[in-house]
Amino acid sequence: VNIMFGCNNFCSYCIVPYVRGRERSRKPEDIIAEIEKLVADGVVEVMLLGQNVNSYGKNLDEDITFAQLLRRIEKIEGLKRIRFMTSHPKDLSDELIEVMKDSKKINPYMHLPVQSGSSRILKAMNRNYTRERYLEVVNKLKEAIPDITLTTDIIVGFPGETKEDAMETASLVKEVGYDNAFTFIYSKRTGTPAASMVQCDEKEVKENFNMILETVQETAKERIKRFEGRDMEVLVEDVNDHEEGFVTGRLANNLLVHFKGDASLIGTFCKVHLDRSKGFYFLGTRIDGN
Repeated sequence: VNIMFGCNNFCSYCIVPYVRGRERSRKPEDIIAEIEKLVADGVVEVMLLGQNVNSYGKNLDEDITFAQLLRRIEKIEGLKRIRFMTSHPKDLSDELIEVMKDSKKINPYMHLPVQSGSSRILKAMNRNYTRERYLEVVNKLKEAIPDITLTTDIIVGFPGETKEDAMETASLVKEVGYDNAFTFIYSKRTGTPAASMVQCDEKEVKENFNMILETVQETAKERIKRFEGRDMEVLVEDVNDHEEGFVTGRLANNLLVHFKGDASLIGTFCKVHLDRSKGFYFLGTRIDGN
């Protein structure tokens, strides 16, 4: 469910504000009505979408924040889970963290794009936060919601990035302990400020990319092991294409679980024992049925 369109941030590598225009938030009553209709049709989980959901409501006549919108959506009967993305670190408020902490419906998961672990590169990217500020936000989230899962976006090879900058990104990955990270090589976008900057050496970029990707994979593999052995509720999404007789579902923390089942389980919640992690997903055993 889109809650807003456009973006006001003008990161130096990004074309979105030029293509989609400035931020425009939908009225809360329209969002609520759309979700209520979806729930009436059998939907139990919604994903709230925006380029930066944390700045929701700033252009509306009504005085409302994203956290306040979430409180309203929580009250919809029949809705079991609420997810959202994307969150810009500079706008993540204490109010939102508090709402997530107190909620029984908002998933304990956040996609929080960092892009780089180097404050120097973050400044060149026009991200409007430093490495230290980002880590401060992450620590607040972890203190309030100890079991939260965190994912991020990382750009490797932004103009001017050095080996030292890339090493700072790798060290931040370890310090945060991401459950996953979507890692990309910088791609020049015509019309953006970064397009006119001096581009990095391709060979060095690939080396840095591989180093950071390996760090992400090693970190995530270790991080998700903390859920092994737990009994957790899984929302079944589909039949597993790769293993006959198995289905795939999602935990509230956004991690995937494969376990024995059939198509009749799709759209239902199952209690599953998480037997072991397999990189970015779990193999489990259903414990509330056959």
